[in-house]
Order: sequence, then structure tokens, then C-alpha cells
Amino acid sequence: MSANDITYGVVSREELLSQDGLTLLSRMAKGDLPAPPIAELMGIRITEVERGRCVFTGLPEFRHYNPSSQVHGGFALAILDSALGCAIHTTLAAGETYTTLEIKVNMVRGMTEQTGEVRAEGNVLHRGRTTATSDGKLTDADGRLLAHAVTTCMIFPPAG
Repeated sequence: MSANDITYGVVSREELLSQDGLTLLSRMAKGDLPAPPIAELMGIRITEVERGRCVFTGLPEFRHYNPSSQVHGGFALAILDSALGCAIHTTLAAGETYTTLEIKVNMVRGMTEQTGEVRAEGNVLHRGRTTATSDGKLTDADGRLLAHAVTTCMIFPPAG
């Protein structure tokens, strides 16, 4: 699916809670469900999803620049947060939800609009009953490391 084919929006809370996380994110990746509005804002998209793993790609652009004439570090943080959080999301049972407790990002190399497409891959390290952790890295098309991160998320059981 190309970036031009993506529909943006939100799924209802009922639909969100009615299916497991892997099913939900797989449907988003295929375009059967809308991508969240933040993906349009940041110019990122989910490209691979399997249990415990999620990949987002994005294109750093001039619109992401900071006053130092380079891509703002928030772009790297946003795409990594998406990949790491969604990797954990793939482990959720129907009715479970999560939220980020902490994320730590190390910026290794700067980006400009000439960097080209970047890839953020998140992988679950631990999935417990109430918390989960994942790590990941952001690389350019040549596989050069741009940033790496680790996150801790809190898991909420189904209501009821």
C-alpha cells in the first residue's frame, strides 16, 4: 500500500477493545482500518507487524526541521515511540489496553531532508501481566543507526 492510499482516522473504542492487538494493527497495516491522525501529521506509517514486533517507516522532510536547520529530534522520538509501543500492542488480548510509562531515546546521527526514508523497528523484550518493555532502533536506507530507544509500558486488563 502506498502512502497515497492511506486513510486516517480513529477506530471506535468498541472496535479497539473487541479484537486483540495483533489483529487490530495488522488491519491498520493493510488499510482495512484507518491509520491514526498522528501518522499523517508526522509522515510515518506502519509497514510490518507480527506478534512482538512492529516496523514504521517515514520520510524526514523540511517540515520537520528545527531552528538548527536539521530534522527535530522529536521526529526520531515519535517514530520510535510508535514502533516500540505498537510492538507491545501486538501482545494485547482483546479488551486489554496500555500506556507508555517511560521512553528513553539516544540520538546517534542527525537527519535532514536528504536522509531519505527511515525505518524504526520495535521488538518486545518482556511482556508481563502489568508491564511490558520493548527496544528498537531507527536506521536509514543504508542501515546506518540514527537513534535507539527502550520503553516501558503499563498494561491494563479488560474492564469488568
